[in-house]
Parts: sequence; C-alpha cells; structure tokens
Amino acid sequence: MTNTICPDAFLSPFAIEEAVTRALAEDFGRAGDVTSVATVPAGLTGRAAVAAREAGVISGLPLVEAAFRKLDADVRLRAHARDGESVAAGAVLMTVEGNARGLLGAERTALNFLGHLSGIATATAEFVRLIAGTRARVCCTRKTTPGLRALQKYAVRCGGGFNHRFGLDDAILIKDNHIAVAGGIGPVLKRARAAAGHLVKIEIEVDTLDQLHEVLDTSLADAVLLDNMDTVTLTEAVALVAGRVITEASGGITHASAAAIAATGVDYLSSGAITHSSANLDVGMDIET
Repeated sequence: MTNTICPDAFLSPFAIEEAVTRALAEDFGRAGDVTSVATVPAGLTGRAAVAAREAGVISGLPLVEAAFRKLDADVRLRAHARDGESVAAGAVLMTVEGNARGLLGAERTALNFLGHLSGIATATAEFVRLIAGTRARVCCTRKTTPGLRALQKYAVRCGGGFNHRFGLDDAILIKDNHIAVAGGIGPVLKRARAAAGHLVKIEIEVDTLDQLHEVLDTSLADAVLLDNMDTVTLTEAVALVAGRVITEASGGITHASAAAIAATGVDYLSSGAITHSSANLDVGMDIET
C-alpha cells in the first residue's frame, strides 16, 4: 500500500484509529452486518474499486484503508491517488481485495469519511484558486463537527488551506464577549499579555476602526480579527495596521466574496463554511465481478 497521506499535511494515526473505530461501532451496533452475514458466504473473497464520481480534491484515503483493515487485517489495497490530489470524474482512487463481508461492512464508513473530507478539500481548493495572486491565505475555524475536528482540519490542508487554532488551548483569541467581561480592549489585552507564555500568540476581534485604533495603541496584540467589515472598511483597516500585526478577515466569507476580501490586502480569510457547509464529494465503491 503506497502512502496516501497528503504530502503537505499530517494526520495523527491515533485520530484515524479513534474515528474509524467509533464509526464502525456505530454502524455495526449490537448484531453486526446482518445483511452480509445472511447473504454472503463466510469465506468468500471479493475485489472492489473506490472511485470519484465527480471531479474534486481527495482527502480521507487513510481512513478508507483503516476501515477496510479493521474488518480484514489481510485485505490487499492498492492506491491510485493520494490525499491532496485533484482527480477527474470517474478516477479510480483505490482497489481493495479481501474478505467480501469485510468489504461490504466497511463500505459505508469508508465512503462517508472519503466523501465528507474530499468535499472540504475541494471547497478549500476553490477558495485558494479564487484568491490566487493576493497575499491572503484561507483558513478554517473551530466551526467543525464535534469529534471530527482533526480530520476536517486535515482536509483543509489537503485543499491547500491553513488551520486556525485547533482548540481553546493553543492560542489566545479575545472575542467581543471577553472584551465586555474584562472591561474593555486595554484591560483585556493587558491581562492576556501578562498570562501568555512566550510562544502563545494573542489575537483580538474588532468590528470598527475605532476599536482597531485602540488595539494598535496598546502594542499588545499579535493579530487582529476584522469581523464582518465591508471591503471599504477592510481596506482602511489594512492601511491603518501597516504591517504591525497580522490581519484576519472573518464573518460569512464564501466563495462569492473571497476574491474581493482578499484584494483588500488582509493576511488571512477565515471561513467556517469550509468545514460546516461543504457539500460531500460524490464517491462510490463497486464490486468487480
């Protein structure tokens, strides 16, 4: 089996194992695959092809492999693509050969992961295409499906995007409610800077140029999140920052608005839609007879 991991991304084997085990347990329930047990002889072997039924960017092949191996340790797999690769409609991504019951039992779990993650990678790649030629990078958010964050963020990287923080524990992101509770921009940034370790970045959200002025006057932030600003205001904000901090545009960014927002000169576009609203890529598995 050739390496199917995206060459520019890392996916923890522990995340793969946990996700596949949980998904198969959900599918097999209490009695297992009663259809295959009832209709397929126990020792029968089969061969199948996993294919993309529409063009897109692939992500999730390591989970496909893990799902089949979980039900048949001796399954033989041959990859014809790898994660991060753009494929045409009809492209065979992987061929598998092994216990027929195992192939049938793992099919839906494997395709669910592959279709979902490839949909995210494909949507991300479209963002990357739309903002090509600007300085901006597209990144995801924490608006992920509970339990699937590591996988979905990996899919974003397969599509050429970048990851925002993975959780509440790896960076300080001060939102409007933090500012309100702490008593204002100055006080909240002072408290954050006093608590932050030397490797911890501090980002703060603003939605007006007046707030941005206040942030810049403190010189305590590493990045500023420009929330729900129109392109005219974003352009003014980037000029005001003048490279002193990282700028991130956020708030309802879609494929339709990405190019205009990137043209303002911001460093990052963050989009929750990449992970929470991307359509599945149509993939399928056919038994070869």
